[in-house]
Order: sequence, then C-alpha cells, then structure tokens
Amino acid sequence: MYEVIFLWVLALAFILFAVVQDIRTREIANWLNFSLIIFALGFRLFYSLFSGDNFSFFLNGLMGFGIFFVVGNLFYYSRLFAGGDAKLMIALGTILPISSRFFSNIQIFLNFLLIFLMSGFVYIVFASISLCLKNFKAFQKEFIKQFKISKKIFYFSLLVSSIFLIASLFEIFFLFVGILIFFTFWLYLYSKAIDECCMIKEISTKYLREGDWLYSNTKVGKKTIKKSWDGVTKKEIKEILKYYKKVKIREGVVFSPVFLMAIIIWILSILFKINLWDSLW
Repeated sequence: MYEVIFLWVLALAFILFAVVQDIRTREIANWLNFSLIIFALGFRLFYSLFSGDNFSFFLNGLMGFGIFFVVGNLFYYSRLFAGGDAKLMIALGTILPISSRFFSNIQIFLNFLLIFLMSGFVYIVFASISLCLKNFKAFQKEFIKQFKISKKIFYFSLLVSSIFLIASLFEIFFLFVGILIFFTFWLYLYSKAIDECCMIKEISTKYLREGDWLYSNTKVGKKTIKKSWDGVTKKEIKEILKYYKKVKIREGVVFSPVFLMAIIIWILSILFKINLWDSLW
C-alpha cells in the first residue's frame, strides 16, 4: 500500500503545481507532464525490481499510459482539451492502475473518468456563471444577438420538442426527451454568448505566446495565418509582430483544477471503497 500512497502523493504534488502554473501563465508546461510520466514509471520500475512481482506494477503503469494516451488524444482532437490538459491526462494514466488485476484496473479507469467528467461539469457550470455575472451587461447583449442569429434553430427545436411532448401523452419517456431538446438549445445559446463576450481578449502582440488561439484569421502581408486549435507557432508570432501591435485571442477556462478535484475524490473513493461506476448502473 505504501507504493500506492507514494504515487498518490506524487500525482497530487504535480497536479497542484500544474494548477498554479495554469492560473498564472494559462498553460501547463510540457516538462511538468513529461516529468510526472518519467517519475511515475521510474518508481514503478524500481519497485518491481526489488518486490519480486514479475514487473506487474511497472507493466500496469505502461498499460495505463497507453490507454490514457488514447483518451488524452481523443479529448484533444475532439476539442475538449487543450494540449497541456491532454498531456496531463496521459501522465495520470501512469498513476491510476493500482491493482494487480487487469479488469480491476479497467474498472478503476472507468471510475476515475466518471468522477472527472462529473467534476468537470460542475466546475464549468460554476465558472461560466461567474463569468456571466462579471460581464452581465455584455452577456445580455451577446445573448440577444446569438438568439437573433439562431432563430431558425430555435423554431426547429421548438417543433421537435413539441412533437415529443405530444408523444409523451402515450409514453412518459418522450416528455423528458422533449424537455432535453428544448433545454439543449438554450444551453447552446448560453455557452455561445459566454464564449463570445467573456472569452475573447485583445492583447498586445508582444504578450502573444506559442499555442495562443487567434480569434480570427489574421492577414500578414500576402499571407493569412488561420485560426487553429493548435494555436499560433513561434514563427507565426514573429510574422504577426511585424504587422500588428494588438491582436484578439480566444481564451479557454483554466481547466486544471478539475484534475485536482477529480484525483482527490478518486483517492477518497478508493479509501472508502466507493465504486461510482457500479453505483451508477
């Protein structure tokens, strides 16, 4: 159990440092994520060498790394994560497998992902409400603007949800489907308004960093630097500096605190033997 506690302390220390760095600089450095992977796998290898466990402790770490490499990239390419968050998720894959049995580790992964998604949802709700209240007048204006733009979607969602509400006279399940469809439209408007009025920032180009997201395509001489999920490169920043003093960028919500919330709740669920996945089903 001591080896597991060491991995937990290691993960908590690195994630706490990542949160501080993310809040201060709006990025999580590659060296931090790569160091966690090296330290975790290095410790697992060292422990396996002297414990006589046929390297299962080390191999489980490699398995976790491989599985979460897929998960992290899936979140990144589906545009749910920025690069630093995806790499931190991959690094946690080396920490999570604490059982000697394969299927037990798979269940551990599922429990963590469920906790992570639930924590992320709660965090995003409170973060968006905070942004909305801080920029309420701008939010109101943008919300009305987005509603006018999305009137056709509104009428379509109203039509579809009405059909399901009528169908609910015969099967109550359709009532929840109709409400969900109608609610989803307003959630879309809310998130779109938050994104446009609270997440766009004009900065001096001298503060532009590699990986920052341009708000729109930016023309530099005869060339156009396109906005990209991967963000601007160092070469593109040099070109922008030649032509612009200020530029608009899109900022994301600092998401690293979700990792800290999730790992703490996950550790507590292990200590108190709470299996959220089984409880859900």
